Amino acid sequence: MPSRFRSRQQALQTLFLWDIRKMPMHEAIASFYGSLASEAAEPVSEADPFGEELAYGASGQVEEIDATIGRHSAHWRIDRMPLVDRNILRLAAWEMKNMATPAAVVIDQALELAKRFAGEESIPFLNGVLDAINLEVQKARGSRAAGS
Repeated sequence: MPSRFRSRQQALQTLFLWDIRKMPMHEAIASFYGSLASEAAEPVSEADPFGEELAYGASGQVEEIDATIGRHSAHWRIDRMPLVDRNILRLAAWEMKNMATPAAVVIDQALELAKRFAGEESIPFLNGVLDAINLEVQKARGSRAAGS
């Protein structure tokens, strides 16, 4: 079974492909397994359910996620962000909102992806946006719990 970081890396690469080529997610995943994975330093030998869940989840709720990102990325429209940055944000925001992974882990892994694929200059921006999204998610969960 792939590590969670490797799963997130595969999800990012798949989401990037989906975003740039405007193809259905199932085709982006098939393309990843068929070509991108074979070029990777560590070839993929099996399907990655966690990575696929992240990619399908983020792409399936992209309008809602982009709106969330937009509320917390002052002076940056989502369509003007570098492709890697916006897809790191999409993956992390979706995971924070929809999975039980602690936010600190999600943010740390997102910043590791940024170091690998986007560069050091993206890290402060991504960190700030993800911290703000985390606060929004925590506040929403608190409101739901109080209303139960």
